[in-house]
Amino acid sequence: MQQYPFPVSYNEILERIDQIDPVQYATSRNFLDGAVTYLSPYISRGVISCHQIFQSLLSKGYTIDSCKKLIQELAWREYFQRVWQYLEDDIFKDIRKSYQQIQHTRMPVSLLEASTGIIAIDKGIKALYETGYMHNHIRMYTASITTNIGKAHWQIPSQWMYYHLLDGDIACNTCSWQWVAGTFSTKKYFCNQENINKYTGTSQQHTYLDKSYDELPTMAVPPTLSKATSLQLKTSLPSTTMPELDSSLPLLLYNSYNLDPLWHEDIEANRILLLEPSHFNQYPVSEKVIDFIMGLSKNIPGLQVMTGEVKNIPGMQKFPAIYSKEHPLFKHYPGKKDERTWLFPEVNSFPDSFFSYWKKCEKTLLTDNKHYPVYNMNNKQVS
Repeated sequence: MQQYPFPVSYNEILERIDQIDPVQYATSRNFLDGAVTYLSPYISRGVISCHQIFQSLLSKGYTIDSCKKLIQELAWREYFQRVWQYLEDDIFKDIRKSYQQIQHTRMPVSLLEASTGIIAIDKGIKALYETGYMHNHIRMYTASITTNIGKAHWQIPSQWMYYHLLDGDIACNTCSWQWVAGTFSTKKYFCNQENINKYTGTSQQHTYLDKSYDELPTMAVPPTLSKATSLQLKTSLPSTTMPELDSSLPLLLYNSYNLDPLWHEDIEANRILLLEPSHFNQYPVSEKVIDFIMGLSKNIPGLQVMTGEVKNIPGMQKFPAIYSKEHPLFKHYPGKKDERTWLFPEVNSFPDSFFSYWKKCEKTLLTDNKHYPVYNMNNKQVS
C-alpha cells in the first residue's frame, strides 16, 4: 500500500521506521505495492541514517539474517556515496565505459509529458510530479527506456529526475542512471513489457516493449521516444532575513543533505540551514522539494534559515567553532567536518563493484557484532 505523501514531523518519521517489516520487504520490494519502507527521502535529507534504521530493527529483535535484504539495499546507497567520495566531479562522466549508441544528449519529450506509451511508467512519472516520489523499479524502467531504448544519454534525464525527487541524492541518482545505461555496470539494463506487467500489476500488451530480451538491444528507437528538447530547470528559494547570531557560541551549518535533529542536540549553538543559490543553480530542485526541506527543518529547535552563500554569514571569524557534516558538495564550508553516520564506516576504500563492496560489508556483519549495539528509537544506546 502506498504511504506517501511524506510526513515531515520527526515523530512520524520514527513511526515509519517502527513499521518496517524486513521479511515482507525482502519478498515484495520490487512490486509497486510491495512492503517498501518509504524512508528514502529522510535518509537522503540526512534526517535519519541507514545505521539508525538498522539499530531500530535490532532493538525489535530482528536477526541480521532476517534483515539481510534490507541491509543490502541500504548498502547500495552507501556504496554510491563512497564512489562519489572517491570520484568527486568525475561521477558526472561515464564512469567505467563510454555510453554506446547514443543519438542525442537532450531530454525526451515523452518523459516530460508522461507520454511514453507504457502505462505503468507514465503513471509513475505523473506520481513523481504530484508527490515527489517514484518507486525504485519504475525509476529503473524509466531510465532503461530512456537510455537503452530511446538512445538518449543518461545525464540530462537524470537531472530531470533529481529535480523532482524528494529523496534526490546526487550519488544514488547519478550512479543508478549510469548502472542502467551500462556505463557503471557490466551490461545495460533492459526491461520488457512482461516484466513491467509482473511488478506493476498492469496487463498492457502490443507495446514497443512487448518483445523478448534478445530483441530489445537491436530494435530501432520507437517514434514515441524520438522527440527531444532542451531542459530548463530552476529553483525558487525562499526570501530570508539575515540570521541573528551569538558570536560567543559555536555555529552549526545545516543544508539540504543534513537535516538531522539529533546532530549536536546537546550543545547550545547557532544553527543555520544554508540554502546557497550557487548550489541550487548547479543542482536545481523543484518547489515541492524546497517545501519538503523547509518542513523537515522545523524539527531542529532554534534553526534559522538563510538563503545566501556561506561566505556571507556575518561574523564568520568570531565563532569559537564551526561545524558541518562531511559531504562532497559542501567541502567549501569552513571549520570542522563531522563524519557522516555510516552503516559500514570501516568499508571506505574505493569499491571496484558493489559485489566486492557487499562482500566486505557482509564480513563486518558476521564478525563485528560489537560494532552494532542496540539502540532505542531515540538513538540512545540500551545495550
